[in-house]
Amino acid sequence: MGQLKQLLPINEKPAIRHCLETIIASGINDIVIVVGEDGEKMIQAINNLTVKIVFNKEPESEMADSLRAGLKSVDASSKGVLVCLADHPLISEETFKILIKLHEEEPDWILIPVYNGKRGHPTLFPKSVINDIFLGINLREIINRNPDSVKTVSVKDEGVILDMDTTDDYRIILERAGKEK
Repeated sequence: MGQLKQLLPINEKPAIRHCLETIIASGINDIVIVVGEDGEKMIQAINNLTVKIVFNKEPESEMADSLRAGLKSVDASSKGVLVCLADHPLISEETFKILIKLHEEEPDWILIPVYNGKRGHPTLFPKSVINDIFLGINLREIINRNPDSVKTVSVKDEGVILDMDTTDDYRIILERAGKEK
């Protein structure tokens, strides 16, 4: 989009803060965010939220590299890792709770939310499976290598499929965010 999507305002808050407040409200308390070369701007945007911040100093790296950096800071006792993207800011608190509850009941599944038949984000991975990312593969490959461990979860949350890759996407998100007030 030619600018930092994570800092675009949604209901008068930067998108990154909007995402993090929802994640925190859902009961998740071990939150690691990975920031790049504009990390100081992200830190200002999240202000006083209780999160661990990890810097990825390679601006041209892939998302998997950021994930590898972040995973090193995840609490060792964690059984699962919920991979959230800051350009999906309208995921509901309820969706996070559904995924967490299902993971507690069935901790070996890779859980992918689905809205109206379309897979979305975030994806919840068992920690043992996501650690395969250190083998040099990405999340899609992890999912493809473990088809019998993938469970899709139908949700009534359009936010799982709404991302901000274009100006038009951002307009749609602003419209939907205005309705959620």
